[in-house]
Amino acid sequence: MITVALPKGALLKDTIRLFQTIGLDFSAFLDSSNRQLQITDPTGTAKALLVRAQDVPVYVEYGQAQLGIVGYDVLREKASQVAHLVDLGFGKCRMSVAVKESSPYRSALELPLYGRVASKFVHCAREYFDALDLPVEIVPLYGSVELGPITGMSEAIVDLVSTGRTLQENGLVEIEVLFESTARLIAHPLSYRLNSDGLNQWIERVRSQALERV
Repeated sequence: MITVALPKGALLKDTIRLFQTIGLDFSAFLDSSNRQLQITDPTGTAKALLVRAQDVPVYVEYGQAQLGIVGYDVLREKASQVAHLVDLGFGKCRMSVAVKESSPYRSALELPLYGRVASKFVHCAREYFDALDLPVEIVPLYGSVELGPITGMSEAIVDLVSTGRTLQENGLVEIEVLFESTARLIAHPLSYRLNSDGLNQWIERVRSQALERV
């Protein structure tokens, strides 16, 4: 029996729909009265764990799950040792640098030396500004990072943007895009190589469904 790590939050519904198309039903996780964090597909062929999106690659890397679905943004931030298999195409968003609309800065390179950038994606932000050879202070925030520029604590933020509505409502504007993000299928490297529990057949079914969506 394979075990799949499913992400709580925005990707969950599309993830469950995807697995339903290949014959695995984990829709019990969508029942608001259900408090279970681990369920087995009615056919008894697979088990699913419901975890925070940031924890999906951790469960896969340590072998508690053979497969997982998670955003590319999390994979970039966590840098986990997992096999990146399929771009699933849903959950589209982008990692961006944003500043106050009233800010004089309109590109990342215009930000002041040793200025402050607030982000919950500390690794991604550090990697980006290091590549620009622009020394900045990354301020870790794990709540509403938009408050960084609003309160004057930071000149900019690095955060995920989907529609841009949250930025607009808080008087912020995007000035750079670091990378685009979509949901990805990942696997435990050894399980993938050994094809444990017929893992590859499930991977190919997911891959086929992803190609049909393109």
